[in-house]
Amino acid sequence: MMNNKKNMQTENNEGFAVLAQQEALSEIMAEDCQGLEFSFDRVKLPAGGGTTFEIPSAESEEGEMVKAITGVIVYHHPAYAYYRSKYAGGNNPPDCGSFDGRTGVGNPGGSCADCPYNKFGSAEGQGKLCKNKRTLYLLREGEMFPLMLSLPAGSLKPFTQYVKSQLSRGRKLSGVVTKITLKKVANASGIAYSQAAFTFERMLTAEECAALTGTAEMVKAYAASLTTASLAEDGGMPYANAGEVIEPLR
Repeated sequence: MMNNKKNMQTENNEGFAVLAQQEALSEIMAEDCQGLEFSFDRVKLPAGGGTTFEIPSAESEEGEMVKAITGVIVYHHPAYAYYRSKYAGGNNPPDCGSFDGRTGVGNPGGSCADCPYNKFGSAEGQGKLCKNKRTLYLLREGEMFPLMLSLPAGSLKPFTQYVKSQLSRGRKLSGVVTKITLKKVANASGIAYSQAAFTFERMLTAEECAALTGTAEMVKAYAASLTTASLAEDGGMPYANAGEVIEPLR
């Protein structure tokens, strides 16, 4: 009877408002998640300028290929990684990393602003030896946990412009629904890579904003517990020859 009640409570609430049923969701998680350690599912970006995301599937072990991901960016933060030796693949953690873009942890560590490896031109071409990415936590409608999307350097400028456009209209990213797609672009050397594009879809209702409060707190707590080892989980940080060399953001 209790299971039927909980199923009705969650299934009869669509969109982000389903998260308002915190009591029912807490009971479900207490039963199904006891003793388990979780990390959020990661979105995979294609190589060579592809325009299709790969996201984990709830129905099979094979990923689901999608052209767009739509949801709320409940939180985002820098993800810097520096490898002393040129990255050659695998899940080796970087020698130094940062999740706030201000202080590096590891070797050399210290101030990111003063680090010579975090300067344009320190790598091949105009790139940086320290690869600057940004991690987005995107919650889709009807889901309890967000997807993690690691934005490469070549997508930081359009993301920055999108954030600026929303803030100029008095909108926080956590209060709007955003659609993310990919387009094929090329760097100055003609190397193709995938660049993320962001589109405003709609404002959240007051009920949805209130329902997302608990999720945002959970995500921030998760992000605060990350170590530099997590920076290698999505395949590491590509170097300049991957096509992700960009000019400084303005």
